[in-house]
Amino acid sequence: MDENETLTFEVTRRTVIETGTTALLLTTLPRAALAADSADAGPPPTPVSIELQINGHSHSLTLDPRTTLLDALREHLALTGSKKGCDHGQCGACTVLIEGRRINSCLTLAVMHDGQSVTTIEGLAEGDHLHPLQTAFVEHDGFQCGYCTSGQICSAAGMLAESRTGMPSYVTEDLTQPMAELTDVEIRERMSGNICRCAAYPNIVAAIKQAAGSPT
Repeated sequence: MDENETLTFEVTRRTVIETGTTALLLTTLPRAALAADSADAGPPPTPVSIELQINGHSHSLTLDPRTTLLDALREHLALTGSKKGCDHGQCGACTVLIEGRRINSCLTLAVMHDGQSVTTIEGLAEGDHLHPLQTAFVEHDGFQCGYCTSGQICSAAGMLAESRTGMPSYVTEDLTQPMAELTDVEIRERMSGNICRCAAYPNIVAAIKQAAGSPT
């Protein structure tokens, strides 16, 4: 093609119809596929009865077996301190403690924890006495918007318990020691599953370091 030549496009009634039809198919086919999948899914599963031990109190629930622990806490028990951030186990905002171990409550089903002890952010304080981590987060301003804070604190409580039992992390240098020193690097690695979108990480690390030296 000569460099002085220009391309021209002829818009006809046929091209307009073809383009419109293609766009319509692209928007309606996924919906049709979803509707077909829904029709083939059959009736919902039979609800099941479970007993959850949450923050020292027993709760009897009848749930769809597909209900996550997070939804059971928030939607059925009004314990909204545990936040639904990503709902894919990537941000840590929903972290709670199961038998003292931290877990993303959005990734586990409520029925899997029938009879087990669950601790949420609402259960960490003892009456009017805040947990040392809660006190440290306030003193060090370890939050900004606060959305991730409950997950950060619950995760930190589980992490401190892990470190006290001698559990090493990926960055622990001396595995012969009974307990790794909780340096900034250690804390950051051990808390890497909890995201703070406000980036209050230095204050969070400082709060955890303070709480690490406090009795729980």
